[in-house]
Amino acid sequence: MFYKYETYCRAVLRIVTALLYMQHGAQKLFQYPPGGHNQGSLELLSLVGVAGILEFFGGMCILLGFFTRTVAFVLSGQMAVAYFMFYASKSIFPVVNGGELAIMFCFVYFYLFFAGPGAWSVDALIKSKLNHTQTN
Repeated sequence: MFYKYETYCRAVLRIVTALLYMQHGAQKLFQYPPGGHNQGSLELLSLVGVAGILEFFGGMCILLGFFTRTVAFVLSGQMAVAYFMFYASKSIFPVVNGGELAIMFCFVYFYLFFAGPGAWSVDALIKSKLNHTQTN
């Protein structure tokens, strides 16, 4: 019954997740919104700089549904590494070590890697155009 809405629900999950993720990158790269991650100058090839680039521009790709599976795989890995580098050593419990968001992002992106972008995506548009071209 609800299966026909699954692709739209996945698209909403993809879009909301991307918008939230992009904020982390924007804070690192552009210091906006203010308060939070990077408060000083940023070296783009530093660990924080690369994280900001992945979060902002990778998030933008996820938002648009562009190369969704590939980008989601990379971002899932980024969040797994971030969790073990910055949170896991503080406590075994994510609620104590503050790593819940990293885990959630990791597994949402891991899901998108397998499930694809859903509706309203550049990937779906490209696939539709390719299928249309191949049938003609």
